Amino acid sequence: MGTVLTARQHAETMTQYVAEGIERAKALGNRGPLRLDSNGKLTPDILDAYNRTGFYIFEGAIKQDEIDLLRADMEWLLDRAPVDNGAEVDHQGRPAYGQDFARPVYSMIQPLADPWGGTKALNGRHPTQMAQPVAADQPPHKVVFIMTGMCQTMPSGLRLYGHPDLLSVAASINGDDFVPYNDAIFIKQPGRGGSVSWHQDGVTHWENPSWDSSIHGFNFQVQLFDTTARSCLWVVPGTHKEGKIDIKARVAANQGVEQLPDAVPLYCSAGDVTIVNRQALHGSFANTSDDLRISLTFGFHKRSSVLGAAGALSESESVVYDAARIAKRSEVVSVAIDARAKFYPEETRFHYQPLASQEEELRFSDETWQRVIKDYNLNDLSI
Repeated sequence: MGTVLTARQHAETMTQYVAEGIERAKALGNRGPLRLDSNGKLTPDILDAYNRTGFYIFEGAIKQDEIDLLRADMEWLLDRAPVDNGAEVDHQGRPAYGQDFARPVYSMIQPLADPWGGTKALNGRHPTQMAQPVAADQPPHKVVFIMTGMCQTMPSGLRLYGHPDLLSVAASINGDDFVPYNDAIFIKQPGRGGSVSWHQDGVTHWENPSWDSSIHGFNFQVQLFDTTARSCLWVVPGTHKEGKIDIKARVAANQGVEQLPDAVPLYCSAGDVTIVNRQALHGSFANTSDDLRISLTFGFHKRSSVLGAAGALSESESVVYDAARIAKRSEVVSVAIDARAKFYPEETRFHYQPLASQEEELRFSDETWQRVIKDYNLNDLSI
């Protein structure tokens, strides 16, 4: 169990650690504009920096007008959140949003909690627990921790999923036949946001004889607000190459202190997009700061990593990802591309190679929203 602190005490313990972490981050050389070469792939220097450290920060990748639309959709969704997990009403007694979807949209936790650390949740990949400070004032009973299904809950979220530059990044790293993973929106309300204890995302391929440092894919995080070192994700550089890490031993070797000495913060401005290898050791601390963080998170895999794999994390182990399931989940990419092209006709649309022959039948419409987008996350590809 983590040490019990007040929120103020926790914030004080973070001050020096944050300052030192920022200095470590500045020395890495893995942030800058998203640049593509003449073939529409990431430039070699960006790929080299990503492969060396396990993450990269694309500065200003999403324009402000799109950020404004994403923020507006998020504001509405947060206002219509249930008062607790499973509740049918929001904070004003109105019907809570999302009850028509097969999976819950919102995950609620107690303020400043670590809901996964030290539990068997998500294949037990969070073996240690972060400190869970106690708020000084009277916080709400529950706060939104994670939201799912951004392609069906946010029109702007579906369009973001079809962003040509981000999909070009996916093709650069995972090949032109890349496939989607899942998505989640992390909410770190000021003085309320919970933590995500140290973990590596992947669980399936650690013993795979074909293991390599990118076999578990990567995640984007699109930052809707300036995200400071006190509220952002922290990553230990280079750990994506180390195989499965004994996280308990690593924390124990740090005298049981959660502030790992070689981790760096992925601090960002609004519109920046981070990309993190899912094998990198990463986590985030309870948000005892005054800073709001909203990170739209969605990932992609190599097709070869997914085909034939069994379900993991939030997916049933009895499920096998065959070609039909992969194709079904991948249809969301094509519909998102067309939704974006209709809204941003001046952009050059991305051509998604795996479903190139099906572009006409996957145009964005009310029919494809019902057939492809609604409850699409029942077919997520978690490994």
